[in-house]
Amino acid sequence: MRGIDVLSIFATLLLGSTSASPILSRAETFENPVLWQDYPDLDVFRIGDVYYYSSSTFAFSPGAPVLKSYDLVNWTPVSHSVPTLNFGAQYDLTNPSDRAYVKGIWASTLRYRASSDTFIWLGCVGDGPSYVWTASGTNAASNNGEVLNWNWTPQYTLPRCYYDSGLFIDDDDTMYVAYGKNQIMLAQLSADGTTEVKNQQVYESPDNIYIEGSRMYKINGTYYIFVTKPADDEWVLKSSSPWGPYERRILVDSIAGPLSNAGNAHQGGVVDTKDGNWYYVAFLDSFPGGRIPVVAPLTWTDDGWPEVVRVNNEWGKTYPMPVHTNKTVPPPTGLDTFGGASLSHEWEWNHNPDNSKWALLEGSGGLQLRTATVTGDLFSARNTLTRRTHGPKSSATFKLDISNMTDGDRAGAVLFRDIAAYIGVHKEGNATNLVMVNNLNMNADWTTKSTGNVAATTPVTTSELWLRIEADITPAFGTSISRLGMFWYSMDGQIFEQLGPSFALTNTWQFFSGYRFGVFNFATKGLGGEVVVKSFELKNV
Repeated sequence: MRGIDVLSIFATLLLGSTSASPILSRAETFENPVLWQDYPDLDVFRIGDVYYYSSSTFAFSPGAPVLKSYDLVNWTPVSHSVPTLNFGAQYDLTNPSDRAYVKGIWASTLRYRASSDTFIWLGCVGDGPSYVWTASGTNAASNNGEVLNWNWTPQYTLPRCYYDSGLFIDDDDTMYVAYGKNQIMLAQLSADGTTEVKNQQVYESPDNIYIEGSRMYKINGTYYIFVTKPADDEWVLKSSSPWGPYERRILVDSIAGPLSNAGNAHQGGVVDTKDGNWYYVAFLDSFPGGRIPVVAPLTWTDDGWPEVVRVNNEWGKTYPMPVHTNKTVPPPTGLDTFGGASLSHEWEWNHNPDNSKWALLEGSGGLQLRTATVTGDLFSARNTLTRRTHGPKSSATFKLDISNMTDGDRAGAVLFRDIAAYIGVHKEGNATNLVMVNNLNMNADWTTKSTGNVAATTPVTTSELWLRIEADITPAFGTSISRLGMFWYSMDGQIFEQLGPSFALTNTWQFFSGYRFGVFNFATKGLGGEVVVKSFELKNV
């Protein structure tokens, strides 16, 4: 199945013919990546007409976002499986020497159990235990996959660390968890899922090659476990029994494309359409932007092995649309005036927020951020609210009311990662200055190396101002190419001026998360000040 014409394959799959012309006359196509945002370690499945997608979030809160799609291409976040990171005090960012950067929610799993109409999220945090959160499906199976209301609650912990786990629910409703690294293990859970009744190794990696990211399925009576060799390959394990023995084939081997200066497509899951066609959803290491999802169709050999449909022996930049539907989801870009009863699910705080220090004001009054921390270190300041950058280039514009800032306060818009920069307001006595600060930097152990240097400053003459960050997250992974961020301000919302030099984004992977736009307000002298975020607008540049 190498180097063949993808359109001919789809003509055969959908029409039972080798002629592609009927498809070409009507089919729309999509381009990879399907969502140019940082949603790694994905788990994907379908209920009726709706596809669901779960992802890693580390120390961002709420955690484990749930996205939905009707066509496997257009995605929007609709919930978070873990509304509060209930993993210990370090996730509250109350102790500068005990923070949770790069900890928290790594590769986890989400599934829908039809027998109880329940969504089940399971994830190992650190070296254990494994946490379980659940939400009612509100009759999702009867509603063709739609969930009317999400109401996640913590249920219990399982004492074993199910590392990089994949939850699987068999036809007889038995629940299994595939997990592990190097040795792939399988745990059978009790009928209510609260205890483990059996645990067994089902596969050992040859030559002790490191593998992870288990995802388990039953397709046409055969059991499959998909695992990844990080950054390179995806393997498929196949057996007639959940307990093995399992045979192995390589699904993709350092497959090139679809973006330059990005990693190979790997560590994903597979999902079918209602028409019985299958797709592999994976991610690319695409720093400085993070790890972004890509989709490719699968075909199956006569003896039951999946194969990725390639274009010129690479992961295709373009494929025919998997599903034709009139149903849509909102785009990731647009204007947010913070007028709802809750924050939209595009937003995530840096660690758990202090909920007593922020509020959504009535009548689209905006997002009120009261100072929650006295610190000189943005990395230790609570209630920094973040949103993913959008590729390949995007801008974020925050409108701020700064009239209630007090002496020593620091507020503004940040391009947030372990190496960061911001444009903001420094209030000192009666002086109010707009500053661009760069060289905020963390050490390799995620302690603070530098709290930043003021690179440019100008007086502020209004109580409202607009702060804009432009970020180029075109992949530069594994290169010395410097993608840039630029910082702008306006006193009237019309004319913007750049402040300070361009900022070089880091291409390294070790922080795992890609760059995010963020808004913050912290104190260096005493609590009591506040800002109001009147609006936020994300645009492609």
